[in-house]
Amino acid sequence: MDSLTRGIDTLIAIAIVATLAPFLAAAVPGKRVPQVVILIIGGIIIGPQVLGLAETASVELFANVGLGFVFLFAGYELDPLLFRARYGRNAVLAWVIAAVLALAVVGILEAAGLVHAFVPVSIALTTTGLGTLLPILRDNDMLSGEFGKYIVAAGATGEFLPIVAVAIFLGTTSSVAAIVSLLMIGGLAAVFALAPRLIHSTTITRILIAGEHATSQTTLRLTVLLLLVLLGFAARFGLDIVLGAFIAGLVLRRWAPGHVHSLEEKLDAVGYGFFIPIFFVSSGMALDIDSIAAAPLRLLAFFLLLLVIRGLPALLVYRRTLNTTQRRQMVFITATTLPMLVALAHIGLANGTMLPENAAALVGAGVLSVLVFPAVAVAIGSHTRPQPAPAKPG
Repeated sequence: MDSLTRGIDTLIAIAIVATLAPFLAAAVPGKRVPQVVILIIGGIIIGPQVLGLAETASVELFANVGLGFVFLFAGYELDPLLFRARYGRNAVLAWVIAAVLALAVVGILEAAGLVHAFVPVSIALTTTGLGTLLPILRDNDMLSGEFGKYIVAAGATGEFLPIVAVAIFLGTTSSVAAIVSLLMIGGLAAVFALAPRLIHSTTITRILIAGEHATSQTTLRLTVLLLLVLLGFAARFGLDIVLGAFIAGLVLRRWAPGHVHSLEEKLDAVGYGFFIPIFFVSSGMALDIDSIAAAPLRLLAFFLLLLVIRGLPALLVYRRTLNTTQRRQMVFITATTLPMLVALAHIGLANGTMLPENAAALVGAGVLSVLVFPAVAVAIGSHTRPQPAPAKPG
């Protein structure tokens, strides 16, 4: 079977999983299962370790672009002004505490010979999956008011700072070179952000607006070009593509050509409709399930470490700004993560810094965190929410 046929067969299998995912998610009574979990489980089923219907090598390029879209959306959700307020300052402090705890705990695990990827695992234990959390929290009305701002700030910090750490410590160049490259890609992003203000061409503007909803799809093509250029620039200068994608999202937030909501809908269609499912399904296909079955306690250990290292600092940091119930909720909300764990496992396996069994256990712990922690946070809130007074008889 030639490579083209294998690639098409893999895409068909992935498309089946992606199509069934929303129906399977809706089939679970009383609980919204994030589709990303179903996509990963579907990837395991169609992958080489179960049915053998698909292989990751034939869709690697599509999967990398899907990874780029995941973090483009993460960057787009981040408002840099948030970090100037106390929401952001508290979020950064909680992340720094988590980072110190992660370095200490993973250092002990590495000294004991249990972990061989000190940096990727340490970063993984400080992450929060804001993109995965948003639909769950929105459905339970937990994003409104002051508490919602604290949640968004904590989630954004748990995505942004680990991405910067990945760029500096897991790139293909030295840390100093990575910082220089980081500044360069930041400068390039600034040029992209300022370009529309510097170019006052009515002809260009007219063409962009006229083609926005036509077959030329000018604004969508321009945005995809922005993403691919920054992905390519990051990879060429030894940085990981997640950084280029995240910065592309930051740029897009400040500079969205044409009708913003229309562009967002088109990006959702392209990203969530095609590329992002390929990334998550292929990540499931690459999971080493045999190692999880052989050592399930490894997965459980990472699951508990996520709660302790990423979650528990919330009890201390937010003691003056949130009530007891909200702090307990924040513990489980900030400990919920998955996309960044998948990305770190992908990076660690690609550059040889992470053992397959640790990569599989990390992703498995992330899947378990998405299934358990948000449900606990919602339950904590519902148990303390004041109940309506019973109606008086008569």
